[in-house]
Amino acid sequence: MATPPTPTVRLRLVGVGAMNSPRYRPAGLLVSWRGHRVLLDAGGDAAGDEPLGGWLVCDERAELMPQIRRTARALGLTVAATDYRAGGVEIVPLPVSHTSHPTYGYLIRTEQARAVWAPEFWTFPEWAAGADLMFADAAGWNRPIRFAGGVGGHAAVLQVAQDARDRQVGRLVFAHIGRPSIRAIDRGEQPPFGEWGVEGRTYRL
Repeated sequence: MATPPTPTVRLRLVGVGAMNSPRYRPAGLLVSWRGHRVLLDAGGDAAGDEPLGGWLVCDERAELMPQIRRTARALGLTVAATDYRAGGVEIVPLPVSHTSHPTYGYLIRTEQARAVWAPEFWTFPEWAAGADLMFADAAGWNRPIRFAGGVGGHAAVLQVAQDARDRQVGRLVFAHIGRPSIRAIDRGEQPPFGEWGVEGRTYRL
């Protein structure tokens, strides 16, 4: 029996904003391949009209979770930080350092390529090293954003760019864009490595 071809995976940014962004929709990624659509994070209105096979989140205690759960229930889905495996694609949660309770990023994997969805982290996740494509935290620009009480926070774009380049990430896309990074964008700043995420843009794996 012939081996099924490796599926083409499309990853569409349905939002690139940090919480309460004045400009962008909440950061989210729609992952689709033959017969499957899975939403990662995003706001409660990001599901669209087509059926979803799963809705996965990085933080089950995030501020948007009540809204996301209401929308997911109407679609017959249960939202969780869990894995999804079908049709030659694996979407697997892996831990990130971000806050005082468990939080995750996702490794999206086929036989031939790997993408990472990690929109929130305090320190660069080592499991993302060597990824072909990475969507990363951009809440801070030149300084990290530390949470009160020293329980984590958000990395800064300039540090993430250096860490990703040092770890041989193929393509780096900044999502979860916070106010300091919005101000940098308005000044015409560009990361030394990587690019700003664009809502509605589709990437291929």
